[in-house]
Amino acid sequence: MEKISKIPSIHRYEDFVDALRIAGMSMGGENDEGIFSLCSLFGEEIEWHTEKPDTDPWEWRIRVLDEFDDIAYGKLFFKKSGYLTKEWYPYFYTARRQGRSFEEIYKEGKISAYAKKIYKIVSDRGAIPLHAIKKTGDVKKEDKSKFDRAIIELQMGMFITVCGRARKISFEGQEYGWSSTVFCTTEEYFGRETIEKAAGLTPKNAYGEIENHLYTLNPNIEEKKIEKFIYGI
Repeated sequence: MEKISKIPSIHRYEDFVDALRIAGMSMGGENDEGIFSLCSLFGEEIEWHTEKPDTDPWEWRIRVLDEFDDIAYGKLFFKKSGYLTKEWYPYFYTARRQGRSFEEIYKEGKISAYAKKIYKIVSDRGAIPLHAIKKTGDVKKEDKSKFDRAIIELQMGMFITVCGRARKISFEGQEYGWSSTVFCTTEEYFGRETIEKAAGLTPKNAYGEIENHLYTLNPNIEEKKIEKFIYGI
C-alpha cells in the first residue's frame, strides 16, 4: 500500500495541482507500474472523460500546461503519460541524459534516425502541433507506428515535451477539426534556469535524490521498477 505523507485527497482540479506540487511526480493514470500515482487520492467527485474542467482528469493534462509554467506532462514514465514539476525535472533530465547533447546520444546509437528527423522539425520550429510535424515530415500512413515510437522516444529521453494543444488552420485563417498536441524542446519549455540546474547535478546524485523521494511516496516500490522509472528504460 502506498504511503503518502502530507498529500491531501483530491476532489477538484485545484486539489490536484496542490497535490502534484507536493509529490513532484506522478503517473498520469493508475499506478499499474507500482511506483506512484495521484489517482489513488481521487475522491468520488472525480470522473474521467466528462469534459468538466474541475473534475475530469483528462482535461487537467492540458489545463496545467496552459495555466502554469512549472509543470510538465507527457510520455515520461514507462512510455506512459505522467506529470513532473519544475523542481524535479532537472534531476530526471540529468539522470537520463547524463550530461550529453542530443547529437552525442544519437552518435552512440541510442536514438533512431527517424527520431532525429522528428527532433529537428520540433527544434527548428520552437513549438509545433502534431499534425504540423506530420505534414512537415511527410509522414505517410505506413509510417504511423514508426512516427508514434519516435514521439515517445523523444519524450522519454527528455528531448521534447508537450507544451499545449492547437487546431488546424484553414486557408481562410479559421480553426477547424480536433485539437492536436503541441510539442517543443525541453530547453524551450523550461528555459535556461532548469537546464543550468541540471548541469550542476551529477547523474549519481540525481538518481539518489529521486530514489529517496520515491520511497517517501511509496516505501514498497521494487528496486528494479525504480531504475526503469528514473532512467526511462
